[in-house]
Amino acid sequence: MGRTDLLALSSEIIKCRRCPRLVDWREKVAREKVARHARESYWGRPVPGFGDPSARFWVLGLAPAAHGGNRTGRVFTGDRSGDFLYRALYEAGFCNQPTSVSKDDGLALYDLYVSAVVRCAPPDNKPTTLEYAACRPFLEREFRSLDRLSLVLVLGAVAYREYRKMLSCVTGGPLPHFPPFAHGGFLPSFPGFPALLACYHPSARNTQTGLLTPAMMGEILERAKKILGK
Repeated sequence: MGRTDLLALSSEIIKCRRCPRLVDWREKVAREKVARHARESYWGRPVPGFGDPSARFWVLGLAPAAHGGNRTGRVFTGDRSGDFLYRALYEAGFCNQPTSVSKDDGLALYDLYVSAVVRCAPPDNKPTTLEYAACRPFLEREFRSLDRLSLVLVLGAVAYREYRKMLSCVTGGPLPHFPPFAHGGFLPSFPGFPALLACYHPSARNTQTGLLTPAMMGEILERAKKILGK
């Protein structure tokens, strides 16, 4: 388990073509670039997870952005959500720099792994039920490979729901009660499974309207540090 498994999994994810609608959309976006990125080469493929293979902390989002991860090839990289998230992670001591703009920008994560429940950019940021299900085995394998996990931070209600569904697949049986999603929600660890924290997703809509502020994100990450004993 660990580094070797995650490398093999990343290779599989990058090659995936399971969902025709997502394949068509991500490749169309990569061809028909927006003006601000017209001179750039787009990734245009599924986006694997990124970070420390020995991480105790896993941050889980929804899906790559059309002109973010789908352009750069790295999760939460090259868009406003990533700008917000990685600055907060840097200020909390989980990475070496406050910006994430490209795969080769030198960003390193400390005791942290970041990924998404769906690996392709979806139209209107809305994967279908079948697309979530198609990606779930990747999420399960990622969970099993991150074998030192102590804490998972889910970003948004959808990631919360999909994480719970993945755990149901892992256990094959009943889970502890999961209350409705709420910012700051917490579930303690139970045998074989890490603790869980919930946070609003750092989408541009949420951060620009003040639903999620830097101070709120900072409080969540400080709580994470206490749980991890940092």
